[in-house]
Amino acid sequence: MTQNTPHQPSRSDKMKPAELIGFSGVLALVVGLVVLMSTRQVVLSVISLGVTFIVVLISVAMFTLNMKPNDAEKTDLDEQNHGA
Repeated sequence: MTQNTPHQPSRSDKMKPAELIGFSGVLALVVGLVVLMSTRQVVLSVISLGVTFIVVLISVAMFTLNMKPNDAEKTDLDEQNHGA
């Protein structure tokens, strides 16, 4: 018998995007504070914070997309696609 219940993501799966955004935010905040303390220019600090946030977020997303799934993940993806 096949079950037609949808796959329920785990809490870890649900929190993964928040972790990536938080990681990017922390790194951007560090860079913004370093620039603020070294130059004492708020505008330059905010600009560097924003640029760093975007660059780190895109870099982490690209690295995440580049990871290859292992056998267990492939099996799970096949089950989700075929409804088994």
